[in-house]
Amino acid sequence: MTQTDEKLLHGCPVEATLSVIGGKWKGMIIYHMTMDTGVIRYNEMQRRLPKITPRMLTKQLRELEEDGVIHREVYAQVPPKVEYSLTEFGRSLIPIVVQMEKWGIKFLEKMFDENNTGQGSSKRVRQMLSCPPDSDTVSAD
Repeated sequence: MTQTDEKLLHGCPVEATLSVIGGKWKGMIIYHMTMDTGVIRYNEMQRRLPKITPRMLTKQLRELEEDGVIHREVYAQVPPKVEYSLTEFGRSLIPIVVQMEKWGIKFLEKMFDENNTGQGSSKRVRQMLSCPPDSDTVSAD
């Protein structure tokens, strides 16, 4: 049974979704692919996710490509150039990622408030996360 076949056997749509975008890195990869132009090169992704190992980044990108979430474009040149972008199917995840971002900010504000008795939590959390002034970092369009 292939990995794709196993994903089709989930009893719950949420479980099926998490089998594609779950884990420590896939959500972050998708999030960073929604920023800027929507096209990102491997080294730029590595810079944006400094804690991921090159082996793990390659593995996660391959899995997302296999699941039809991202497109990998290889240019025949030296040195090799590879760009990744969200497929149309992958772009359907943008509203989910936007909501995850908003929920994450609210969660961090709540945790910050509990630990610091509400000392300007929203502004402080955004400064710590390097978020822009509004919470809509990624575009849902």
